[in-house]
Amino acid sequence: MKKSVNLLEGSIFPSLTKLALPIMATSLVQMAYNMTDMIWIGRISSDAVAAVGAAGMYMWLANGLATLAKMGGQVKVAHAIGAKDYEEATVFTKSALQLGILFGIIYGLAAVLFAGPLISFFHLNSPQVIADARIYLQVTCGGVIFSFLNQIFTGIMTAMGNSRISFMATAVGLLINIVLDPLLIFGAGPIPKMGVLGAAVATVLAQTVVTAMFMWAAFHEETVFQKVRILSGIHREHMLLLIKIGLPSAVQSMIFTGISMIIARLIAGFGDSAVAVQKVGSQIESISWMTAEGFAAAVNSFVAQNYGADNIKRVKKGYRIA
Repeated sequence: MKKSVNLLEGSIFPSLTKLALPIMATSLVQMAYNMTDMIWIGRISSDAVAAVGAAGMYMWLANGLATLAKMGGQVKVAHAIGAKDYEEATVFTKSALQLGILFGIIYGLAAVLFAGPLISFFHLNSPQVIADARIYLQVTCGGVIFSFLNQIFTGIMTAMGNSRISFMATAVGLLINIVLDPLLIFGAGPIPKMGVLGAAVATVLAQTVVTAMFMWAAFHEETVFQKVRILSGIHREHMLLLIKIGLPSAVQSMIFTGISMIIARLIAGFGDSAVAVQKVGSQIESISWMTAEGFAAAVNSFVAQNYGADNIKRVKKGYRIA
């Protein structure tokens, strides 16, 4: 892939930094994405923020399923690239995307059909907050497949040593979200005032554009993505291996989210506004670990590529430097 960082040769620290910085920037843009929603929704009321905060927990929970396919795909694609086995890299890429699509459809349908019981878990007080939370959940999680695909594309392209595309696509998504949020939340001209529903629609539309940008980049990538045929059949052994590798990270992510959901349920006992406070606070808190996660993703690809190339000495040196 053009503009990819060579992780198999040369100085290690500059390579890791060059790959990691766009990933860190992407994470910060993603946080700005969420904060943009909070800023505009906060202009409606604290109850609206509480509704988005409660429903948003399920989007956070969904990231665990996305991590399963993303982590497995990133590791195995990097292994294959390190071994110069591009046919195997193509198969693992296809399998990861197929898993993401499957999980996205199943999770999206569950969120749409069971929005009521899912939101009732938090024991929110105001009927309006509950109604808004259900709407936000159904729209954002109903379109969660785009978020899943974006994360998987990010993981695989990082495995190939290219993290710039993820940053550019996410940045464009942020700009679209910044424009659409006030238009759809408050209305303008022929566009009606949609409130919390508008914020949800803006988020899904922005994610859809990001997915389209990733697909455009994949179409122009000749090593792996152009050979991927999503409908060409399922490679069961490859999928099981992706699940085996990604499962620990996915479980860790979902447990972390589950604990936060339990805390949110306890906080709701102090009033719906307390849930809004937790939501805003958690967004700001995320800055502290997003930079570390960005560097970790770069190290993941570095280790996996060199392991695939059977260069264990470089793997150990990279580990120490990281």
